[in-house]
Amino acid sequence: MITPASALEPAATPDDSPPAGLPGRLSAEAFGTFFVVVAGLGVPLFTIPQSNPLSASLAAGLAVTAAMLAVGYLSGGHFNPAVTAGHAIAGRIRLADAAAYVGAQLVGALLGAVALFGILRTVPNIADTRTAFDTVAAGFGENSVIQVPLAGVLLLEVLGTALLVAVFLGATSARNPSRLAAPFAVGLTMAVLLQFGQAPGNIPFNPARATASALFSSPDALGQLWLFWVAPLVGAALAGLVYRGFAQGSPAAAVPAAAEEPDEETDEEEAPLDGAGEEPESGAAVPAAAATPAPSAVPAPAEGRTGDDEARDFFDKRGQ
Repeated sequence: MITPASALEPAATPDDSPPAGLPGRLSAEAFGTFFVVVAGLGVPLFTIPQSNPLSASLAAGLAVTAAMLAVGYLSGGHFNPAVTAGHAIAGRIRLADAAAYVGAQLVGALLGAVALFGILRTVPNIADTRTAFDTVAAGFGENSVIQVPLAGVLLLEVLGTALLVAVFLGATSARNPSRLAAPFAVGLTMAVLLQFGQAPGNIPFNPARATASALFSSPDALGQLWLFWVAPLVGAALAGLVYRGFAQGSPAAAVPAAAEEPDEETDEEEAPLDGAGEEPESGAAVPAAAATPAPSAVPAPAEGRTGDDEARDFFDKRGQ
């Protein structure tokens, strides 16, 4: 008697289940942003300069890498409203889901700041927690360490965020053979940018982190918060539009759908990091050729294209 091959396969475990639905993705985004904010603000808040072996910028970059490796396969590992905006403009996430992502990121960031605030309240040598948060809050002019004016900080935020989003979109692209290393590429990029923006004004290149620190800082930091939303969103929009241009103009984009490889990038609802890969939106059948995972990664279920992607439709119509 021949035993069917299916009978020899192990039973499915929770780790073998498909990526989580929207509530699970939002929880992952909230948790990841919480971790990024706790590390990004906590390390400089509790640092003794004379004995600190790890710079705050490197610690924040490592936190991004760790969070992407831990829960990025569920949500895509954005943890940053600017990254989510770049994905929306690039057509890799629906607009409604992008708005939900931003909400979850803000919740996670605020919870991280509340946790740090509670810890600071227990330290006897810190009489004013707002003064402590002022040292890590983003700002320009008088709130900048080297007195960089608004225009300079604006340009740095736009440039840095555009570079960060460009690296994120390129590193997690399904056509990128090195996408398994995306968490490290994004984390190192964030570390370099944070070091670059520290002296000009604690530039975070992350509106959620900027909001978390500003809410617990002096009124001056809160009054300058608008810049750290407008500038990164502009940078993210530039990176998203450039990515769309490259994606639409590449030879792979002209290949008919029937001839596409299983791991080729599609119009995605989300981009979960299955080893820093991407997951197309749900609802289509899995091709037979995609049933066998690639040797180097465990890809998310390969699915077909859809014609109702809200983000692509919106920006395509705007360009007509």
